Amino acid sequence: MKLSDNMTGAALMVASMAAYTVNDALLKSLSGQIPLFQVIFLRGCLTTAAVAVIAWRMGAFSKRVSRRDSGAIFLRVLGEVAGTYFFLTALFNMPLANVTAILQSVPLAITLFAVLVLREPVGWRRIAAVLAGFVGVLMIVRPGTDGFNLFAIYALASVLCLTLRDLATRALSRETSSMLVTFVTSVSVTVVFGLAAAGGEWAAPSGVHWLTLAGAATLIVAGYLTSITVMRVGEVSFTAPFRYTALLWALVLGWLVFGDWPSPIVLVGAGIVIASGIFTLMREARLGRRKRPVHVLRPR
Repeated sequence: MKLSDNMTGAALMVASMAAYTVNDALLKSLSGQIPLFQVIFLRGCLTTAAVAVIAWRMGAFSKRVSRRDSGAIFLRVLGEVAGTYFFLTALFNMPLANVTAILQSVPLAITLFAVLVLREPVGWRRIAAVLAGFVGVLMIVRPGTDGFNLFAIYALASVLCLTLRDLATRALSRETSSMLVTFVTSVSVTVVFGLAAAGGEWAAPSGVHWLTLAGAATLIVAGYLTSITVMRVGEVSFTAPFRYTALLWALVLGWLVFGDWPSPIVLVGAGIVIASGIFTLMREARLGRRKRPVHVLRPR
């Protein structure tokens, strides 16, 4: 039986989120064994090589970039580099599901900043959904309680950085190649963290470590490619909510691999964030205000 375009798109979105989240789990498994900067650099080398081949085959290197788009790419690279550092630092020191749940607030932050910075018109329903979503985030990080720590701040900082990245992405023109943006971003992250790793500790990776890094690099590229295909299949309003299956994958992997299970209040907060995000995404799709997506590797 042949799946409809919407069901195919939903399946691809679920597969994309699974790939990204398993990548997170693989990187987290290296915590305490290989320094963070070295992990990012080594995975970046593998990922950049794969992206370079794909970009070359797609003819991305022959495309010109306008001065305006160069500025936007520079801003999104800053957001990506900083977001990678904050996200992975939090990931190495917090339960996988908690960090993943906080990251689900990025679409809400983008909507809020679009109102405050870009002065885009947003109705009271989406404003209410955004505010409710941030209440959910507060329930996850729980400031002022024993469960709150510095790394929760790092996770929140990664949300701000990724918001900058995605707002800069929205400013790119249609003429700019998505694969070229991805390649520039991947090279930048690899170089920055390679220089950072050179000035710190360096561990000799074992065969298992290399397999883990290769698996992470493969999955992040697979997640990227499936996310591209998603935007070409089915309706955005139908497929976009399935991005939140990342939290389901994180819950299962966190429990099976690391023995972590969030507290009830964290689960409730995550549910509020997801419900708010789904409402916001569906509302934007219904109103036809979604910008053309420029697919890039996430800091995963």
